[in-house]
Amino acid sequence: MKVIEGWLTAPRGFIAAGVKAGIKKNGKEDVGLVVSEVPAACGAVFTQNVMASPAVSFSRRIARGDYARAIAVNAGCANACTGGRGWQDACRMAEITAALLNCRDDEVFVCSTGTTGQFLPMDKIAAGLNSAAGALSADGGEAVALSIQTTDTFVKRSAYEFTLGGKQARVAGIAKGAGMIHPNMATLLTFITTDAAIAPALLKRAVKAVADLSFNMVVIDGDTSTNDSMIVLANGLCGNQQIDSEQHPDYAEFFDALLAVSVDLSKMIARDGEGATKFLTVTVQEAPDFAAAKTIAMSIAKSPLVKTAFFGQDPNWGRIVCAAGYAGIPFEPETTTVSLNDLIIFTKGISAAADTVKLAEVMKEHDITVKISLGAGKAEATVWTCDFSYDYVKVNASYRT
Repeated sequence: MKVIEGWLTAPRGFIAAGVKAGIKKNGKEDVGLVVSEVPAACGAVFTQNVMASPAVSFSRRIARGDYARAIAVNAGCANACTGGRGWQDACRMAEITAALLNCRDDEVFVCSTGTTGQFLPMDKIAAGLNSAAGALSADGGEAVALSIQTTDTFVKRSAYEFTLGGKQARVAGIAKGAGMIHPNMATLLTFITTDAAIAPALLKRAVKAVADLSFNMVVIDGDTSTNDSMIVLANGLCGNQQIDSEQHPDYAEFFDALLAVSVDLSKMIARDGEGATKFLTVTVQEAPDFAAAKTIAMSIAKSPLVKTAFFGQDPNWGRIVCAAGYAGIPFEPETTTVSLNDLIIFTKGISAAADTVKLAEVMKEHDITVKISLGAGKAEATVWTCDFSYDYVKVNASYRT
């Protein structure tokens, strides 16, 4: 497996486009299409927020099927909390796209992101989809990546090439997300394409498992969006023998490639947290099980006091052990060790942060790893997050205006 330069169109048989339809106030790309030239096995996971957007409700229905052809997306309006009209508009997006692509509307995923409580401007959506359909090409990957951005400061993409049964396969993904991120499934919008051949039912299980190890391990602010969607399309055009079980000799290679793309995108989301000045990796190891390790890591990663301490470069390590202690997972302080970038700051129940000069230097770093060893087992979990800065408040205090 190797990293390659490429967008969603790097795998065979995928075309894409992103256009400016006038939905975003900044006038940038805001409607996009991702299309497989042949039916593609599909797998997806969505937000568990009970106030899910009609776009999510519609796409959940599509995800129950085995195959899909396209993803239609808009930014600038989330189509959330919009009732019956919102549902009709989501259906209409799929119908318009299906007519343009000469496929069925139950082969089209629909995604929206942006401000909650506003109806989709369907005249602009229709015109944008028409323009995007006319612009579809193998060179449209960057434009569709731009079309899903809201408060993102950079485009998030990842692509790999790998081998399945002697055949060269590719997987590529894009994502958007910088705030309102504490997912129970994925994070905001994430689209991944591959030309690998894999059975639909197996792909669905793989997507869920990958999400649990990547997008479900990111937290920016503890808020789960109404529109979170992770969608994977696999069209099989690389020509490998279809992977039909976890025991298939190529399954592990496929899973690792899908996971690699997802982890890359997850880390980019944490790096691009709204107003972020630090990229923080929180690893809990020697835990009794994965769930316990994740719970403690998440407790630390989403603590406002921990996050603001890192922004202020304040070596207040007490906030870290405090957040670990109230996570609800029992452990023994006397067997616990805490370090920052391998500098031990807490061990055997007491402070070990004697070298204040080295600790101050660590706090100045942009990338900081918090590692906690519980001495209570062999399980491990890693969560990615960022700090809280003044700019986070500024961005979110004026999001609608």
